[in-house]
Amino acid sequence: MTISFNEIPNNLRVPLFYAEFDNSRAVQGGATQEYNVLLIGNKLAAGTKPELEPHVITSKEQGYEYFGIGSVLGDMIAAHLENNTIHELTAIAIDDDGAAVKASGNILFAGTATAAGTISLMMGGKNIRVGVAVGDTAADIATALVAAMGDAANADLVLDGVVNGGTAEQVDLSAKNAGEFGNEIDVRHSYFAGEALPAGITATITALSGGTANPDVDQVWPVIGEKQYILMSSPYTDAQSLIKMEAELSDRFGPLKANDGYALYGKRDDLAGLQTIGNSRNSQFTTIMGVAGPSSPWQWAAALAGQVANSASIDPARPFQTLQLDGILAPSQTELFTLEERNLLLFDGIATYNVDSGSNVLIEAVITTYKENAFGAPDPSYLYLNTPLTLSFLRFDLAARITLRFPRHKLADDGTRFDPGIAVVTPGSIKAEVITKFREWEAKALVEGFSQFKDDLIVERNSDNPNRVDILLPPDLVNQLRVVATKIQFLL
Repeated sequence: MTISFNEIPNNLRVPLFYAEFDNSRAVQGGATQEYNVLLIGNKLAAGTKPELEPHVITSKEQGYEYFGIGSVLGDMIAAHLENNTIHELTAIAIDDDGAAVKASGNILFAGTATAAGTISLMMGGKNIRVGVAVGDTAADIATALVAAMGDAANADLVLDGVVNGGTAEQVDLSAKNAGEFGNEIDVRHSYFAGEALPAGITATITALSGGTANPDVDQVWPVIGEKQYILMSSPYTDAQSLIKMEAELSDRFGPLKANDGYALYGKRDDLAGLQTIGNSRNSQFTTIMGVAGPSSPWQWAAALAGQVANSASIDPARPFQTLQLDGILAPSQTELFTLEERNLLLFDGIATYNVDSGSNVLIEAVITTYKENAFGAPDPSYLYLNTPLTLSFLRFDLAARITLRFPRHKLADDGTRFDPGIAVVTPGSIKAEVITKFREWEAKALVEGFSQFKDDLIVERNSDNPNRVDILLPPDLVNQLRVVATKIQFLL
C-alpha cells in the first residue's frame, strides 16, 4: 500500500466501500486574514458591563449601554463605526485609575445680548447650541449652557458643566473620565462658517488641563490572551502607556507567536510637541497621527483604525492616502500644518492628514515611529505601515498554505525514491510550494522580482534536526506610489 490514509486502517476486512476526505489541496488561493480591531478606553460607572471584559460591538448604542454614554470608550466606538461596520470590533473598558484627576477648564461669558442669536459651541467634537434673546445676561447664558449640556440629546458629551459657585457668568467644565488624555478635549465656539456670538456677548475659553494618570494598559493583556487583533487603539499616549503597548506588540509579533498587532493613536499638540513625542518612540508597531480641530484624538485614532482595516483587509500593500476619516471635523485653516511642517513630522515618526476644499479630513501618510536600527543608524525599512502589514499577511498566508498542504507528513531528502501517494515531503517539494505561493502574491501585486526571489530562496533540511526544514524567504515587497516629481522643461 502506497497511499497514506488518515482514517482508513490497513487491517480492514469488512466489505465494501470506504472513503475519507482530505482538504489539504482544497484551497488554491490565498488565505483570508481577519482584520479584527480592538479599542481600549475608559468607561463610566453607568455602563452596564464591568471593566476588563472583551465585548464584540456592532452599534454605537451598544457601546454607550455597555460603557456609559459620554465615556471615552463609547466615543471611540461611535467614531470607529462611522468608518467601518464590516470588521469585527471588540472593546475592552478600563475604569479610571484610582489616583487619576479629571481635566478641567471653563467658559467665561461677559456682556448683555443686544441682538437675538445662537451660541454654537463645539465640545469634544459635539455641537451644543444655546438660544440667546435680547437682554440675556452672561449669567443667563451660562445657566442656559449648563442646561443644554445636561439635556438627554447631548448625553454623549465627554464633558460635564456646572455654573461656577462664585462667578455666575462662568461655566466650569470637567471631563467625565479622569486621566491625562482629558487634557486634549477641545472646546471652541462658532466653528462653522456664518456662526458668531450674538452682539454684546463675549466668551473666553480656558482650555482643559490638569488631567493626570491614565489607567494601566497592561491590565488588558491577560484578558485577550492569544486572540489576535491586527489593529488596536487607545487614548493613552503618555510615555509609560506607549512603552507597555510596544512591549506587548513586540512579544506578540515574534516568530513563536506570530500574533501580529499594530497600535494607532491620535495626539493633539503643536509642531514641537509632536516632534518630541515622535522622536521619543522607535517602533514599527506604533502609529501616532498628529491631530487638531474639534474632534478628540481618540476619535481620530478610532476612525483611522476603521479606514486602515477596511483598506488593508483588501490589499495591505495599497497606500492609505486620500482615504476619508468620516465623522472627523476638520481643523481650522490656522491649525493646519504647512507642507514643510508635515514633511518634518514625517521624518519625526508622526503620521499626517490633509483637508480638502469640502472640509473633509483625508489621510495623507500613515507611518510608524520606526526610524533607526539598534545601532542608531537611519532605517526606513518599517517606515510606512503598509510594510509591516504586508509582511504580516505574507507570513500568515504562507503558514496557512504549509500547514494545510503538509499537516502530517514525513520528511525525506530530495531524490529519495518513494511511491506516489505517501504523505512524505522533501525540501524541494516545499520549495516548489513556496514558489507557487510567491506567484500568487505577485499576481496580487504584493511582491515583485520573481527571478531574484527564486535565485535567493533557500529551502533546506536542518543539519542538526532531521525533522526540521529551514526556509530563507527573500520577497521584494511592492512599493507604493507616493511622490511624482516632474520637471517641466519648456520651449518658447
